[in-house]
Amino acid sequence: MAGSAPARETPRVEGAVAIVVSRFHEDITEGLLVGALEVTREAGLSDPEIAVFRLPGAWELPIAARRAAASGRFGVVIALGCVVRGETPHFDFVAGEAARGLAGVALEYGVPVGFGLLTTDDLEQARARSAPGPANKGREAALAAFETMRTLRGIDGGEPGP
Repeated sequence: MAGSAPARETPRVEGAVAIVVSRFHEDITEGLLVGALEVTREAGLSDPEIAVFRLPGAWELPIAARRAAASGRFGVVIALGCVVRGETPHFDFVAGEAARGLAGVALEYGVPVGFGLLTTDDLEQARARSAPGPANKGREAALAAFETMRTLRGIDGGEPGP
């Protein structure tokens, strides 16, 4: 698929992973969740090490991600949701503030936050980005979060990042 990120090896992860996922556009977000879960399992995590927290919509993702990061229980947080452009500015407010909130969580707590919030013009685009396969954005969000975790460990004096 054009514009897809190059294939990367799944970094090994130590510690638990929190996945915060919106129920709004559930047919889309469930596809993102499947992709993220595939990567967590490829990274060597078992079900007891993966906590999935469901929320009403994308607006609620930052507060749940913040609580997960603040708990100290999770080395990685993955946020999954979908905001489809409509006829009002609602899209801009929700997508922009959710993105800002998730970035703030990562910076405040030093915990990688995988950004799997789709912002699309229509449901067809969202379906394409949540379909099974390597271009699944839930999968990409998990890979990016795990790679960031590994890089941060390298910066802290552990094994070097990719």
